[in-house]
Amino acid sequence: MPSKDTLAPIFILSFREVKLIKKTLLIFLLSCVVLVSYMYLETRWIKNNFIEIRSSEIPAAFHECRIVFASDIHHGPYLSRRRVHKLVDRINRIEPDIILLGGDYVQRKPKYIKPFFEEAKNLEAKYGIYAVLGNHDHWEDAALTRQLMRALNFNLCDNASYWVNIQNDSIKIGGVGDLWEDDQRIGYTIGDVKNTDYCILISHNPDYFENLNTNLVDLAVAGHTHGGQVTYFGKKAPVLPIRNGEKYRLGLKNQDNTLLYITSGVGTVTPPLRFFCRPEVVVFTLIRE
Repeated sequence: MPSKDTLAPIFILSFREVKLIKKTLLIFLLSCVVLVSYMYLETRWIKNNFIEIRSSEIPAAFHECRIVFASDIHHGPYLSRRRVHKLVDRINRIEPDIILLGGDYVQRKPKYIKPFFEEAKNLEAKYGIYAVLGNHDHWEDAALTRQLMRALNFNLCDNASYWVNIQNDSIKIGGVGDLWEDDQRIGYTIGDVKNTDYCILISHNPDYFENLNTNLVDLAVAGHTHGGQVTYFGKKAPVLPIRNGEKYRLGLKNQDNTLLYITSGVGTVTPPLRFFCRPEVVVFTLIRE
């Protein structure tokens, strides 16, 4: 009968095999470092995304009007005040006629609210800045956020709207409150809008678009999703903070004759990484056809 020593498996690796395992582990670790480094750097690789919006309902005076849309800046532990300053410079260099802001200006602590707006006060738009609050703004301090926005003459669009005039023409810009933390009263935007008017709606959360049962809104914009932030090479996101998943993840869509745009945003939440989902500032140019 064979002894126990004879039956025991022998795990003796050759020098070549040990060397191969070490090399494989080293390559794996270096690949991880390179991947995480890229994902970190992508959060700072902001692009200007230029989009033409064509419609016969755009008034003549608004032909070639330039509208900048930025959302989900998330000033806080992952996006410094210096980067907010650079973002403001980036937007001003575009020379926008109108600026739309989609909410989530800060995250984590209320202490970031005042510094953010100390930088945002330098934004320049010929015909005004129109903004809504996001869920993070409600979580940190909605009252202080609104107070500072009004002090800077930002046009607060949470369940409110404004006629924007150029010469003898006008368009309507309005918004609804955050889907998670506020009411959504679109009547305050479309109540006095006719079919021939051009109307823009801001909603922080694109899930609201599922309830957008009107043909009076021509262009609706939202953020909140960060485009998924970390995606499968830009094709799909494993995690999204919305009910409707990929339907409203990112990009330009047409829904019942309303153009929808969901931005990838500027900042990040935890983890502060992006993969094939670059941050962006959106630049719409209105073209009267």
